[in-house]
Amino acid sequence: MSKRQLILGLVLLAALVALAFYAQHRHPINWHEVIEQFALAKWSYFGIGLGCIYFAYIFRATRWAYLLRHHQKVNPLSLVGSQVMGFTAVALIGRVADPVRPYLTAKKTGLSIANQLAVYVVERLFDFGTMAVFFSVAMIVIFRDQNASSSLLVQSTHSGFLAKFAGPRIAQYGGLVLTLFGVLFLVLVRLLGSTVAVIMDKSLSLISKNLGRIVGEKILSFQAGLDTIRTIPDFLIAAGTSVGMWTIIAFAYFITLRGFTGSHELSTIRFSQTVVLMMISGGASVLQLPILGWFTQIFAVAAVLANGFQVSAEASMACAATLLLVTFIGVIPIGLVWAQFDHISLRKVTHESEEEAEHISADPPPAAANSESV
Repeated sequence: MSKRQLILGLVLLAALVALAFYAQHRHPINWHEVIEQFALAKWSYFGIGLGCIYFAYIFRATRWAYLLRHHQKVNPLSLVGSQVMGFTAVALIGRVADPVRPYLTAKKTGLSIANQLAVYVVERLFDFGTMAVFFSVAMIVIFRDQNASSSLLVQSTHSGFLAKFAGPRIAQYGGLVLTLFGVLFLVLVRLLGSTVAVIMDKSLSLISKNLGRIVGEKILSFQAGLDTIRTIPDFLIAAGTSVGMWTIIAFAYFITLRGFTGSHELSTIRFSQTVVLMMISGGASVLQLPILGWFTQIFAVAAVLANGFQVSAEASMACAATLLLVTFIGVIPIGLVWAQFDHISLRKVTHESEEEAEHISADPPPAAANSESV
């Protein structure tokens, strides 16, 4: 961990401690009731949720292998270890370990790290696009159900909570619109990446030359990564795999929430509501710090459950901690064992992958060939 990260972590830790004391003072939590929530829960549901998360890693490996097919045919199961160890590194070390998956995959396949980082970029784009679509569909369902029951938007717990900030139409269709624009932009980058990079570089250079250069380099990186998507079927298969994977992950959230039978709000929660919570939980994990990030996620999800879904503070805290265990840090034991068998030091590969990523960023890839296009 760098000195800068350490300072940031200590500042956030101090803020969290202060926030916890303030919350306990304003709304005291009955910790005995928190334990009672665990006692009343169906632990088998948590096990099913954890199994779904493990299964999702096979989907991730399958999608990654498919994105490599134009460069090298790879057995998807051979990449499961890279996915598991990569997410274990992120859970333990933080987002700085994100390049571990492409780094380990490059070592496994013999392909260049630059190539795997490009695949990683495309994978992330599919993830964000799929999550945006899921969020919009969930909000459409929530608002439709709400209108059917003739309840007022501002009196709704889950939809009203979001609509206060985004507005009802934006909450429902914002993700779909953004995804559509995102797809159109990526098609444009895939076909005319060099031209788009030059235009963005010159335009943004009027504000900041450094900003223009960085954006231009990122667009060229996107184009290099999009070389993995050469035909319409390529796009549809990758998108279908992403939808399948996120459906499994959403079900893991759903079954975990339903496992808290001591809370009526959680044990009767609907799938559409679960998707909204999953999006918020994912957003809370974007700035993941070592260990400390676990607590920021717990507090963020607990706050949403309590204020947005009218779940008791005790049930919210128990549920948020369990969601973190099932969906995020539950991979750690398997990842550590896998790394031990493969004689891999996660801390070492995190450092090496970070250096490789910085080196590649300083030397942007050439524009991808336009031999076949979507």
